[in-house]
Amino acid sequence: MLPKRVIGILTWRQGQRFGEPDYLRKLVLAGQKLGAEIYLFSHQDVHGKEKKIRGFVPKAGGGWTSRWFPWPEVVIDRYRRRVPEYIRMRNSDLFFFANSPFSKKWRVTQLLAKDERVKRWIPETHLYEKKKMTSMLARYPLVYVKPGNGSGGKSILRVAAVGKEYALSGRDKQYQVHTARLDSKAAVENWVGRWVAEQRIADGNFLVQQGLDLGLIPNHVADVRVLIQKDAEGEWSVTGSGVRIGEPGSSTSNLHGGGRAVPFVPLIESCFGRRQAPHTIRECHLLAHEVASTLEDYFGRMMEFGLDIGVDVNGQVWLIEVNPKPGREVFRQIGELDTYAKAIERPVQFALYLARSRQNRMAPEKVRRAGV
Repeated sequence: MLPKRVIGILTWRQGQRFGEPDYLRKLVLAGQKLGAEIYLFSHQDVHGKEKKIRGFVPKAGGGWTSRWFPWPEVVIDRYRRRVPEYIRMRNSDLFFFANSPFSKKWRVTQLLAKDERVKRWIPETHLYEKKKMTSMLARYPLVYVKPGNGSGGKSILRVAAVGKEYALSGRDKQYQVHTARLDSKAAVENWVGRWVAEQRIADGNFLVQQGLDLGLIPNHVADVRVLIQKDAEGEWSVTGSGVRIGEPGSSTSNLHGGGRAVPFVPLIESCFGRRQAPHTIRECHLLAHEVASTLEDYFGRMMEFGLDIGVDVNGQVWLIEVNPKPGREVFRQIGELDTYAKAIERPVQFALYLARSRQNRMAPEKVRRAGV
């Protein structure tokens, strides 16, 4: 019997408390079904000199059990906190990772906005600075202010021109709703300045972005989540798509902020008709493939991306955001359980593909060294 492939999943851990435990439990169980020896570990579990790792796997009745595991052939990085210990590990050559380190939203936006393959899909975006709101509001009736290192829809502010006034709405770090109605651009500048100061995460910056009319459903913000992943053959493939619809009057569509999910194709068909809908769907998938291959050119080997795509009321497709460590709950919420299961399996399938490929590349080298 051939030995099992050994796959590690790097994540944050404190005691037996893990980041995103429900997903990681499903990921390990999916890997076990695929025949891998697979486990979770964090930076404090690595014993490099002895080449062994204290890993964790789910217990049948809940919770986790730990033991010593062999050194992983491939590591899937799901660490979502940029602590120094994690950064040092990522910059070392201890492991062979399935996915390369990524960058902050602003640098990613800059790269994509300049690249001929994808720039047509990128809304105008700038680093936040004083007077930037005034210039953007002079060009667009809707502007978004969002953290360059945030997630889950937190601290995003929507600023809309309504007649001679400006309506502001957003959710803070605790998802509390804030609103204001102001009568001048100067008042908006002051209000946004306070928001940025209060909502800043560590040393992160804020971005000011061209707003898009994503009101396909009146009084709601809706966007498309497209999950593109490497498959068992190492090729990019769109796993699935779903639409997230924000609460009435909300500035974002995020599920964490009270949004709900609906299937992608029926909504697009209801908004644009069955003749135009296939074109819009194809463009969303084309965008996903072009962005994934472009970012891989810049950052090295990647494994998956969750793309937030805006389809405006005219059917124009826009890239809002890219997440290299995406969630996949949207598929469970819309009842596409086969897609949800595939979205969980694919990272392990790709890691197994990498492990096999590495072995095949190393085999001739071993033969040469043996003098055969």
